[in-house]
Amino acid sequence: MQELIALDKEIFLFLNGLGNHTFDNFWLMISEKWIWIPLYMVFLIVLLRTYGWRALIYMLVFIALGVAVSDQLAGIFKVGIARLRPCHDPILENLMREVECGGSFGFYSAHASNTFFIANFMTVMLKKKFGWFPLFLFLWAAIVSYSRIYLGVHFPLDVLMGGGVGYLLGGLFAALSLKVINKKLI
Repeated sequence: MQELIALDKEIFLFLNGLGNHTFDNFWLMISEKWIWIPLYMVFLIVLLRTYGWRALIYMLVFIALGVAVSDQLAGIFKVGIARLRPCHDPILENLMREVECGGSFGFYSAHASNTFFIANFMTVMLKKKFGWFPLFLFLWAAIVSYSRIYLGVHFPLDVLMGGGVGYLLGGLFAALSLKVINKKLI
């Protein structure tokens, strides 16, 4: 396990070290959840046009529940695992670029979990209509997730675990949403 953590720190230092002060504000913006509201509105419009109002209401309930589960689960893991964020790790403090720093613990990334949740939820709901859409969604989730490493608030394993959990939850809540929609709209 220590070897894995050491490798995670090495990869973090490499990825974080790719940063440049010129791009710090860009990556801060990418990591900001409110900047994505226009994209979320596009998602809602696409879901509405594909499924209609009634189904959209059910989907919104499942999205809200799923993101809440994703977010709360990340919080439970952070406290339970208690792995310091890179920006709080005394061994790394003089070796890394710190653009921002969050709470003490970072395993696993709620940003990664929530964006991969949305990416997979939308993929499941729209894969038959838009073949190219999943590529865009997962690229978006990966960019948001990388921003957390760039900024110095998460290790790569924090982001990978968060992305994996979000992906699984997104698939689960999308399947539940489809099950309810198909029953209610018959």
